[in-house]
Amino acid sequence: MSPRQRLTPADRRAQLLAVGARLFAARPYDDVLMEEVAQEAGVSRALLYRHFPGKHALFAAVYQQAADRLLAETRLDPADSLVEQLVQGMDVHLDYFTANRNAVLAANRVLAGDPVIQSIMTNELDALRARLLAALPLPDDSAREAVSAVVKSWLVFVQVLCVDWLTRETCSRPQLRDICVGSLLGALRPLLAEDPAGA
Repeated sequence: MSPRQRLTPADRRAQLLAVGARLFAARPYDDVLMEEVAQEAGVSRALLYRHFPGKHALFAAVYQQAADRLLAETRLDPADSLVEQLVQGMDVHLDYFTANRNAVLAANRVLAGDPVIQSIMTNELDALRARLLAALPLPDDSAREAVSAVVKSWLVFVQVLCVDWLTRETCSRPQLRDICVGSLLGALRPLLAEDPAGA
């Protein structure tokens, strides 16, 4: 173990999260050991457990940080067309998914029934849905309700499709992105006065 650096609690937590994120991205969840996280961070196991009481807590914090970052990087700019906004959002998420395949599979498969992980995912999907609703030209509350239901279902569809794609790439990444974007545009078309694709 290398000599421990003196860091503030916030900086130490950030360091441990960075090490955890790297290890969870590199290997399946079950193969990541807390002892290894401590060793990589150059800290004692006791110090690691002071910040995170177990592997689940560390993973949840890593996944929450990733969800926050994805939301921050997904910009829905009214100056862009809906298609451009969807493409940008999908690219941000697919960049993360491919770089962190093991972490994404852990959250969606190994820890699929875990209430903490599910809450993180639900909150991110709800935030994305609210942003999409704000970006769409909705004539009234009735249309908003219908579109909200479609967007909610679409986000789950994208999640399932992307997890399956990470397991077995049955199409190219550009094809996956276009399938996801096209499916939402097609589903919204009957509900909006204007063509969501801008055609």
